Order: sequence, then structure tokens, then C-alpha cells
Amino acid sequence: MMQATAQPRSRAFTLVETIAALVILALAVPPMLLALRQASVDRIDPMRFSQARWLATERLEDIVADRHSAARGYDYVVESNYPAESEIDSNPAFARRVRIVETAADLRSAGRGYKTITVSVSWYDSRRQARSLEVATILTEMQP
Repeated sequence: MMQATAQPRSRAFTLVETIAALVILALAVPPMLLALRQASVDRIDPMRFSQARWLATERLEDIVADRHSAARGYDYVVESNYPAESEIDSNPAFARRVRIVETAADLRSAGRGYKTITVSVSWYDSRRQARSLEVATILTEMQP
């Protein structure tokens, strides 16, 4: 009795399968790489915003420390003692400016006793657009 034996089939890609795979890869890879590139660029902006916030807070802390210093005090806190920085030494991509306005207790009318300190930090984002951040606080002349 004769027994039929199955011939083993060879396992390989056909030309049609290879061309289909190349077409799919050619269509899928470029948009995927562009998305990864854009994601990399977009993560820079939040990081720079965070750096700007820290730089503004750093300057405000210096001013508050000067206010409470026995050697300097309230009268030392004037704009001329905090010059504008076109480039910050630790972060040259940022610029910083301090604005100090002295007012009465209502914080609007001219007077003495309260100073509104505003620190502005500016920089360029990943798309080369100018950005800025302002952080403010109020100091008073009154002693506790």
C-alpha cells in the first residue's frame, strides 16, 4: 500500500508581500518621525516657562530679603538698585526687568507705605515668538 506524503512548503515572503510591506512603511514612517520631532520641540516650551518662573521668583526673593535686611530696609527697595538684565548670567536665553511702584494703602493712588514689585522675565519660545512672564508682590513699610 502506498502512502501519500505531503511535500513541505517553503516559508518565505513573496514579492507581493515584500512590496506591500515597503509601501506601508514608506507611508507610515515619515508622519511618525515628524510627530516625534514636534513632540521633542513642544517639550521645550513648558521647561522654559518653568525656568522663567524660577528666575522671577529668585529676583523677588532677593528684593524681599533686602526689605527685611537690617542694613538695607524698605527705602533700599527702588528700581535703580535692581537694574534690568538683558541676559541673565545663569540663563543667557532670558532677560529680566524689575518695576517698583510706591502707592498708598489702596494700592492705586499715589502715596507712601506700600510698594508693588513686578518682575518681568522674557524669552523666545521654540517657534521664535517672544514670551514673557510677570510675577508681583507687595511690600510695606510697616514693622511687625
